[in-house]
Amino acid sequence: MARRGGPLPVLLLALVAGGAAAQPAGGPCNDPLHRQFDFWVGEWEVTSPDGSVAGSNVIEPILDGCVLQETWSGAGGSAGSSFNFYNPQRGVWQQFWVWRNGVPLELEGAFADGRMTLEGESTGQDGSPVRNRVVWTDNPDGTVRQQWEVSRDGGATWTTAFDGLYRRRADPE
Repeated sequence: MARRGGPLPVLLLALVAGGAAAQPAGGPCNDPLHRQFDFWVGEWEVTSPDGSVAGSNVIEPILDGCVLQETWSGAGGSAGSSFNFYNPQRGVWQQFWVWRNGVPLELEGAFADGRMTLEGESTGQDGSPVRNRVVWTDNPDGTVRQQWEVSRDGGATWTTAFDGLYRRRADPE
C-alpha cells in the first residue's frame, strides 16, 4: 500500500492530467453537430393526434454526452430503448432501436430546418422489405412532434405508423 505523498498519488495525478490534455476542451462531443438532437432530451408524456396518451419517454445523455439513450414505455404495454448519436466518421446521425420483443430497427440521417430525419430498412412480418422514415420536429412551444412513416413500395407511398406529440412532464419521476 502506498503511503500518503508516495508514488501512487503522483502516478494518478499524471494519468488524470494526461487524459485531460488528450481530450478537446468541453469533452469529445460538445461541438454543435453532436448537440443537434438535444431538443429531444427530457422526460416526456406523449399523446396521439386525438389527445389520448400514447406513452412516456425519457431521453437522457450518456457516455459524456456522446449518446442519447431513449427509454420508451407505451400506454398499451409496448416498450423499447434506443441509442442515438452523431457519427463523425460517416457524417450522419444514427439510431439503434430495440423493441421489448428483441426486434431491432436501425436508422440514419441528418438534422435540417429544426427537424431530425432518420431513415432505414426493416423486414415486415411477411418477410418483405419496409422503408422507415422517422421525423422529430422541434416546435417553438417546446413540444416535439415525432412522425414515423413506413413504405412497402420502396418509398413511392408512405403511411403513418406513429404520430406523437411530446410534452415535457410537469413532475418528472
